[in-house]
Amino acid sequence: MRRKLPLLAVLVAASCALVLAVARGSGPATALAASHREAPLISLDAPADISDFFMFRSYEPGHEGNVVLVMNTNPGEEPSSGPNYWNFDPNVTYRFKIDNDHDGRANDVVFEFKFENEIRGTVSAAGLPLAQVALPPVTSLDGPGSEGLGLRQRYSVSMVKGGFMRTDLGSGLIAVPSNVGPRTMPDYAALAVQGVRDLGNGVRVFAGQRDDPFYIDLGGLFDTLNLGRTPLPLESDAEDANDTANVFGVDMLSGFDVQTIALEVPASLLTADGKGADATSAPKVGGVATTYRPLFTSRGRGTGGQIQQVQRLANPLVNEAIIGTPSKDEWNTSEQQSNPNSEAPFLDYYLNPRLALALQLVYGVPAATTGRTDLRDLLLTYGGQGGYSDLLRLDLKTPPTPLANQKRLGPLAHDANGAATPDAAAWPNGRRPIDDVTDIATRVVGGSNYINAHAADGINVNDKALPNAFPFLPTPWDGRDRVHQNRATS
Repeated sequence: MRRKLPLLAVLVAASCALVLAVARGSGPATALAASHREAPLISLDAPADISDFFMFRSYEPGHEGNVVLVMNTNPGEEPSSGPNYWNFDPNVTYRFKIDNDHDGRANDVVFEFKFENEIRGTVSAAGLPLAQVALPPVTSLDGPGSEGLGLRQRYSVSMVKGGFMRTDLGSGLIAVPSNVGPRTMPDYAALAVQGVRDLGNGVRVFAGQRDDPFYIDLGGLFDTLNLGRTPLPLESDAEDANDTANVFGVDMLSGFDVQTIALEVPASLLTADGKGADATSAPKVGGVATTYRPLFTSRGRGTGGQIQQVQRLANPLVNEAIIGTPSKDEWNTSEQQSNPNSEAPFLDYYLNPRLALALQLVYGVPAATTGRTDLRDLLLTYGGQGGYSDLLRLDLKTPPTPLANQKRLGPLAHDANGAATPDAAAWPNGRRPIDDVTDIATRVVGGSNYINAHAADGINVNDKALPNAFPFLPTPWDGRDRVHQNRATS
């Protein structure tokens, strides 16, 4: 017997869920993930395109008092696309921005990453046309064993507090290159471990290629919600409760990689009072990932290293599922963190979600299409000061759930008999790689008819197992042996 989930759990999930759901379908037809290519301009700028933003308390044993921030960029990396493999862009500034005083402005703590290229080793000495060559095989990021790493990237990371107090956390750090293949990089996992750097004081950092952890039947969603079961794609209680197997559909991101920037810091580094993840006093913090390019004016490039924001991502799928196409580019470039009320021009998209209307028209099942003050309040109302701000919110008092016990449906999770088994450490309380924002959002956007019936895309697990340690994303697929999965059948 299918049981209704508690109303509170449904509402909490709805806040973020709704944003995520079918929103993906509003992007260009070649989009490839949670927030991949979701707006016209950013679809032309892959290195600055943030596909996913994760923020969660670490569930690695011994690190539970830390917070992990992950930004994935350059969506849809085909691993075999040589000879110029995938890298970060030295002309892009990458930032994590944190609000810790509840004013909706994510400017209290900022972490900034900058990259630079170097041509070196055998490629430079011999003038070879390949960025990476197995002469000798690449077994190290530096020194002996790194000669075949012809194009190498170094990066710096700094922290800015209060808008002006800058601390350099690390420089000259080496990014992990693309996974070319087993002859060129015979032990890529060991190579990637070298890219995890301890910067002291509990801070760890990683930059390099990872498997795209997002899982979704994107092709079916883009084909006017044409998913693997008709007329309405539903999962049984038992199917929906199984987080280890796909039920139907195609994981469109199987075999594709992303560029990952991951940062782990003590929670005390993010809070206004310097206190850590404490069971009684820890606050909520808000976060957003942003990318910037040099500012160009009518007279040419801006002076003094001026930069302009080209994308922001906090709650997943807001731009895809909520913001209408005429406003997508404006939304991406608006820095609401300097003025939370700048979200006001977009309020109609939250109050009258077009995604809910699409679900109703395609499936013929009534959905909540108007007057969605619940969505506005859950996703935008922030800090009790009357402003609106799209920030991913993390309650530091909530302890992390060990990986083995995590539920992909978070507040909507249940057992094989339909009884609720919510996971409080899941999105919208932050966001972890396992969280199935697609299914949560589809149901919440649709309303009770979609929640209780377990509407889904049929894809319930990533194509690679998620690791239990920093940087928490799987080893990327290599260019020779990558696998793009076929359709799962019931």
